[in-house]
Amino acid sequence: MSSHKHHEKLERIKEAIAKSDLSEEEKSNAWKHIEEWYAEDKAFGTLYEKLAEISPKIEAILAELGLI
Repeated sequence: MSSHKHHEKLERIKEAIAKSDLSEEEKSNAWKHIEEWYAEDKAFGTLYEKLAEISPKIEAILAELGLI
């Protein structure tokens, strides 16, 4: 997958998290991981796993976006 596609997916995740009912702490933790993984260009499967560990709600967001 191209870097551009990765960036598009990360932006979709960030937007969905911003609109979610997650706590500010959960949102902050999720964004921190997204930025770290994006900067390091990590595999998306690992990113999804780490985000899902923050809150089950994030896993539902990713599923709703069709990313998992």
